Amino acid sequence: MNVSRRTFIAASALTPVACGVPLGYERGTPVAQPQPIPTVRPPKVGQEWTYVQRNVFDGKTVGLITERVASVGSSIVIERTDESGGRFSNEVQGPWGVVITDPHWSRTMTFNPPIPLWPQELTASWSKQFMTKYTLAGYPDSSYQWQEYMGAHGWEQINVPAGSFLTLRYQNLINYQSDDGNKVNCIRKEIIWFAPSIGRWVARESSGSYMIQGVLGVPSLEDSYHWQLTSYK
Repeated sequence: MNVSRRTFIAASALTPVACGVPLGYERGTPVAQPQPIPTVRPPKVGQEWTYVQRNVFDGKTVGLITERVASVGSSIVIERTDESGGRFSNEVQGPWGVVITDPHWSRTMTFNPPIPLWPQELTASWSKQFMTKYTLAGYPDSSYQWQEYMGAHGWEQINVPAGSFLTLRYQNLINYQSDDGNKVNCIRKEIIWFAPSIGRWVARESSGSYMIQGVLGVPSLEDSYHWQLTSYK
């Protein structure tokens, strides 16, 4: 990726939204860095997390998604279903905490090389930039640039429908190349509350925008969503 895009990530990380201001709903209570640093629960077949998904703009519920560890080996496969048992694309990690295939966006993406799902060091000061490429499900021969800045913003105690959790809140700021050549300046932002005790996030908010090639004006907005954990095991 060119130097201008690298510069963009560095500059954007300093903007108010990128500094970790929640996009829609969530507020946690700041707490001190826990000592010792918590360990992340390792994966085990049968572990399960259910989330309610809402639209940030109107607050309407989109649905319930259950994610379940289906296999653990050289890669970890997490199956995803809706409330009626309908199947979504699987999430694939390898090793734990490093995503190969990510189905949480509007289209399932496979990264090469894979990238971390949460901060590699569970401290409030950790940050890192990742450069990778992605392919879209069904189109393995076409790859696109993905540049991600991940930065932690502090430990918080947060309440969600599944209970109260000690979490590390962090942000992903993403500059990516769209498969649609008419879309440029494609940006995505996420705020995530990760609970090491369950090996998964308990709340997540995402938004995105892009410009149309050759068209002046304000960016077009992608759908903005909010997820909360409702149960786990």
